[in-house]
Amino acid sequence: MQRLIPTGDPARPVEFTEDAEPVPAPDEALIRVEAFAPNRGETFLLERPDPGLLPGKDVAGLVVQAAADGSGPRVGTRVVGHPPRGGWAEYAAVPTHSLAELPDSLSAIEAAALPLAGITALRLLRTAGSVTGRRMLVTGASGGVGHYVTELAAAAGAEVTVVTATPSRAERLRALGAAAAVHAVAEARGPFDVVLESTGGDLPVALSKLAAGGTLIWFGQASRTPATLDFFDLLNGPEGAVIRHFHYAGPNAGPPYGHDLATLVRLVHDGRLHPEIDRTADWAKTAETLVDLRERRIRGKAVLTTGVAS
Repeated sequence: MQRLIPTGDPARPVEFTEDAEPVPAPDEALIRVEAFAPNRGETFLLERPDPGLLPGKDVAGLVVQAAADGSGPRVGTRVVGHPPRGGWAEYAAVPTHSLAELPDSLSAIEAAALPLAGITALRLLRTAGSVTGRRMLVTGASGGVGHYVTELAAAAGAEVTVVTATPSRAERLRALGAAAAVHAVAEARGPFDVVLESTGGDLPVALSKLAAGGTLIWFGQASRTPATLDFFDLLNGPEGAVIRHFHYAGPNAGPPYGHDLATLVRLVHDGRLHPEIDRTADWAKTAETLVDLRERRIRGKAVLTTGVAS
C-alpha cells in the first residue's frame, strides 16, 4: 500500500512510500482510509520528525477487517476514527474504542474533519463547566477548534467573543453564533468569565480580560511565541483568576475517543454542528497543503482524499 512519511524538508514535509498493510492488534479494526485531515500541530512535528514517525490521527473510511476480539464495528461499516498514528495511508489500524459509525448523511470528507479538533472542543467546554449565560473569549478562533467551540458554546447559551484577523472568518463565526468578533485580543471588551487561549504570546493580554474569579484555559501556542507573565501585572489584574493547562489527551482525558466521536457525528447529522472545511484535495497535494496549514493559509480544516471518498 501507499503511505505518506516525513522527509524532514519544511518545504515538502512528506512523500509517498510503499509499505505493508498494518497488522491490527486484537482490539483494532483495519480501516481503508477514504479521507484524512492533518492538524497544524502535526506540521510542527514534521519539521524535525522523530525516527519512525508515521503521522495521521484523523481518518474516515470503511472497515475491511473487524477487530479479532469482537469489539467495534463489522466489516463494511463506514466509520470515523482517531488512531494514535499512521492515518496518512491507504489503510490504518484503529483501536475500536476510538471509532464511531457514520450515517449515510455524513460523507467521509466531513467526518475526517471531526476528530482532533472536535474532541478538543468538546473537552474544552467540559473543562470550562456550564457556559450558559457566561461571557467567553476564544482566541485563535479561525482554526478548526475555534469554529467548533464557537458553535457549541453559543448553542449552549454562552455569549462568545472570537478573535480572528480575517473579516471573512469573523463573518462566518458570527453565523455560527459568535456575539462579537475582534481582530486582536486587546480589542475584546471584557470582562469574561472564561477565556480559551490557544495562541501563547497573547496570554498576558487574554488574562487581563478575565472577570474576578474567572478561568483562563490554555490549550495551545499556535503563534509559537512563549508567554511571559509578570507577577506585579497580575496583582493589578482580575482578582482570584485561575489558569488551567489543557490537553485533549492529557492524564485526565485521553482515549477512549469513541463516545466523543459518536457525539460529534450525531450533532452534525442533526444539523447542530457544521465542519468548517476550507480545502479539499487529493492526497497527492498533501505536502503543499501541510505547508499552507503551517503558514496559516487555511482556515478551519483541510481534508485530503485517497481517491475512494464517498
